Amino acid sequence: MQIAVVSIFPELVAQIGAYGVVGRARERGLVELDCVNPRDFAEDVHRTVDDRPYGGGPGMVMKYQPVAAAIGAARQSLPDGSPVVYLSPQGRVFDQDGARRLAGLPGLILLSGRYEGIDERLVESEVDEELSIGDFVLSGGEIPAMAVIDSVCRLLPGVLGDAESAQQDSFMAGLLDHPHYTRPEEIDGRRVPAVLLSGDHARIARWRLKQSLGRSYMRRPDLVGKLQLSKEQRELLDEFLKEQGKV
Repeated sequence: MQIAVVSIFPELVAQIGAYGVVGRARERGLVELDCVNPRDFAEDVHRTVDDRPYGGGPGMVMKYQPVAAAIGAARQSLPDGSPVVYLSPQGRVFDQDGARRLAGLPGLILLSGRYEGIDERLVESEVDEELSIGDFVLSGGEIPAMAVIDSVCRLLPGVLGDAESAQQDSFMAGLLDHPHYTRPEEIDGRRVPAVLLSGDHARIARWRLKQSLGRSYMRRPDLVGKLQLSKEQRELLDEFLKEQGKV
């Protein structure tokens, strides 16, 4: 997959490609990550990419010309069918379904805004969709862009050492993940649940599903509300709530 990020801080974005899952994906040739700086396309000696907003008010707005030129340069190196995604607090909230959708694309251009945002005419003429990573404000779109890159890359075939790792992540089945434990078996009197030491894979799978359902119900009831639970899932959730003294 080919990903280009349009940002005035390319050095910041480049860090996501130097470490961890994304770094290994690049080393294996599974992901190509490029950064395009709008300052390189500014038409004045000061490489200006922002200006005062029409109508007055605080802050600055990213100018049309250098950003549009940077997007155009990014398009030249990406395959057809690579959308321009603007990371914006006004966008649709990015989630795991969104990550799966983007992972199925041949390429992706991520536009990172700064200041008060970008000229609206860029949104109208160059942007295919807007995405937000949550209802809070950041100084720019670089951190959201890196979050999108990481979540998308881990879904690409061959990126993770164990393909089942991604399938068992939180939200992949619409639920939060189950608890995880590793050695030693006991820490300060807190023991690993006996079922996980039993070697009975069917019991372990049942316990994990029950914990996933229960955690989701307790912490993110909105997730459970979106699902049509099977009879087994309803029984497991009821069992979890009884064990927690919630019914």
